Amino acid sequence: MSDRKELLDRLLDPLQVVVFDGAMGTQLYAKGVFINQCYDELNLRAPDLIREVHRAYIKAGAEVIETNTFGASRAKLAQYGLEADVTKINLEAAKLAREVAEDDVLVAGAVGPLGIRLEPYGPTSLLEARQMFAEQMNGLKEGGADLFILETFADVHEIEQAILAAREIAPDFPIIAQMTIGSDCLTPYGLSPEDIAKTLDALGADIVGLNCSVGPQTILDAIEKMTPVTRRKLSAQPNAGMPREVSGRSMYMASPEYMATYAHHLVQAGVKLVGGCCGTTPEHIAAIVEGIRPLVPRQRKPVRDRRVHQAEIPEEPKGVAPVPFADRSKFSAKIARGDFVTSVEIVPPRGVDATRMLKDTAALKAAGVDAVNVPDGPRAQSRMGALLTSLLIEQRVGIETVTHYCCRDRNLLGMLSDLLGAAATGLHNILLITGDPPKMGPYPNATAVFDIDAIGLTNLVSNLNRGLDPGGNPIGAPTQFAIGVGVNPAAIDPANELSRFEWKVDAGAEYAITQPVFDAEQLERFLGTIDHTRIPIIAGIWPLVSLRNAEFLANEVPGVTVPQPIIERMRRASAKSKEAGVAEGIAIAKEMLERVRPLVQGVQVSAPFGKVELALEVFGDHIKSEATTQ
Repeated sequence: MSDRKELLDRLLDPLQVVVFDGAMGTQLYAKGVFINQCYDELNLRAPDLIREVHRAYIKAGAEVIETNTFGASRAKLAQYGLEADVTKINLEAAKLAREVAEDDVLVAGAVGPLGIRLEPYGPTSLLEARQMFAEQMNGLKEGGADLFILETFADVHEIEQAILAAREIAPDFPIIAQMTIGSDCLTPYGLSPEDIAKTLDALGADIVGLNCSVGPQTILDAIEKMTPVTRRKLSAQPNAGMPREVSGRSMYMASPEYMATYAHHLVQAGVKLVGGCCGTTPEHIAAIVEGIRPLVPRQRKPVRDRRVHQAEIPEEPKGVAPVPFADRSKFSAKIARGDFVTSVEIVPPRGVDATRMLKDTAALKAAGVDAVNVPDGPRAQSRMGALLTSLLIEQRVGIETVTHYCCRDRNLLGMLSDLLGAAATGLHNILLITGDPPKMGPYPNATAVFDIDAIGLTNLVSNLNRGLDPGGNPIGAPTQFAIGVGVNPAAIDPANELSRFEWKVDAGAEYAITQPVFDAEQLERFLGTIDHTRIPIIAGIWPLVSLRNAEFLANEVPGVTVPQPIIERMRRASAKSKEAGVAEGIAIAKEMLERVRPLVQGVQVSAPFGKVELALEVFGDHIKSEATTQ
């Protein structure tokens, strides 16, 4: 144990240079383990293989080896159905590394990001994230790790939770905190090297640095910017260059000699902990050991202050004040005044001919409807894009739209691009939804992206309205979106629906549109549960046209509940004639409108099968035509 204490003292000594190991995954892949397996589970299934990799790095000269646990958190193991084995996998991983290292080499418990989005851009709370990190770290500690290394983090809020968890589980363990950057030297959220260093320093990490994503040259550029702004020891674990496609395989091309040269430069720039990430091998580590041997470490003042100084963390940009809700559109102005708003939902065309849709929307405008709702790939079907459809309607017809925008089809970058483009073209009313998964539509094998859900998307748009991108970087003039969200008063899990609605409001939602309402009493009960977080509610109304239509909605459309008495009414009417079924559906819709009007601030009536005349019949005297108002 005394040897390990000396090693830990050396690790934390600001004058000493320490060499870490290289990539674990690269070595496992080279030994025939395919990437479709859970590499962390190999600690249980193939312990000899893990021992072999550890021994190779120690033989190469590594003074610290990392446990094979980069993805061994509950969130990541759940992808393989292994969430119940979190403690076992981390415990065994640390035991394996400890066994090979004995007391001559330190064991760093490796902890990577959870792979899920946290608040405010995802459904996982910061506390839940901290608990998952703590669960993993507890296993590593019990298995014999000497310290924790937090690596490849992109989100400073997530690594903060990992640091807090580490301090709770093992207050005396040294913490190495490393973030990842792109070729522009910025994190995916736009944090600069200087801000990385300042933030990790303020959060109380003992050693701060960078790893993965880029090669040694970019890491060096970033390290040179970090050195002047922190007194903590610096670490660097670059990839072996950038991967290239060779005969269909991704290959890292940087030679051991090249890595050794840059390790030399990194130490000269102030790095005191150097190793390798993706693509590096024991040969790279051996070359690094030789490459840095002649160097005399720079003098740097010791820093052993592990306190978390929240006030020292670089302050996030606050943005500008959003444009007042009443000034963003005619639709939002009516809502802000407390007026009753009306809209009709029209599904975009399947092809490129928008003639009928434009004619129908012109009829809605003439009738006095306030806005047209444009769904975004409802039920995972491929149709004309909602943004472009809305643009066509507003430019050619002159009626405002409420554009639905879902998270299913685009990654975060694509969403940001779409939204900035929508704002630039004058689209202001938006309804943010998570979206139906592709398996529900005619293209079940299509890829579902879901980088974020509706809560995260609401946060994103709310920030855009303050002139900030997801990384907190200014975008210039702020967007002027009137932010709407979906809500389902008839949800199967009311508690979860209430919780998600509260999150959406907290994220910046300004009005909500419900799923089709077929039970006014149920809507009234739900509205009572959201009194404490109430925003304007617009009720969805769906005119049924037949028994078959009612049964389809009840059984095959997610989130829609049609009570049995309504289905029985449609059954009796449809048995008489097709026309009787349509008439009964309109009668039910009118009843719903009359009953919900005192409870809500507007209604959205769907046009079943594109028949706007049915929607207009439901409105009756609740709208005034343009001819009447002139």
